[in-house]
Amino acid sequence: MSPAPDERDLIRASMDRILGGTPERSNGALTIVALALEAGVPRNALTQRHTDLKNEFYDKVRARGGTPDSEQRLRKQVRRLKELRAADTEEIAQLKADVEALRRRPTPSDGREPRPPSTVGRAANEGSSATDPAISLLATGFDGDASISQSIDQPPFFGPALLRT
Repeated sequence: MSPAPDERDLIRASMDRILGGTPERSNGALTIVALALEAGVPRNALTQRHTDLKNEFYDKVRARGGTPDSEQRLRKQVRRLKELRAADTEEIAQLKADVEALRRRPTPSDGREPRPPSTVGRAANEGSSATDPAISLLATGFDGDASISQSIDQPPFFGPALLRT
């Protein structure tokens, strides 16, 4: 399918209006989308059929010292994302330092140095005698206390007064 004979003329006229700051159909942004909208042609007319006009438009935008709006928006977004990444990196470093400080701090209840998590987990999983009372309790099944397991297995009792409401 060949382009309409006046399509190139429409694009050139639209280019002049946008660069002159007097758009009629678009927002006047220095983009191919705005140029296509201003010319009343599909965008692929510029990206596929008239690539020379697209390149000419971008050359004129660069020659007048302006940066296309899309490029300005993207550069602003890249700057913002870099700032967020730097802030996240600082936060991660602080969190790592906090974890290390907490790992080295003695526990307030017994005054001994805490073991790394892998040692605590291994002692409970292998059934060895763990020195941590909570791990020992979990490993032995609450020291065989039947009342705890019995109360867990039975549904709660709601008295007759609660059932009437």
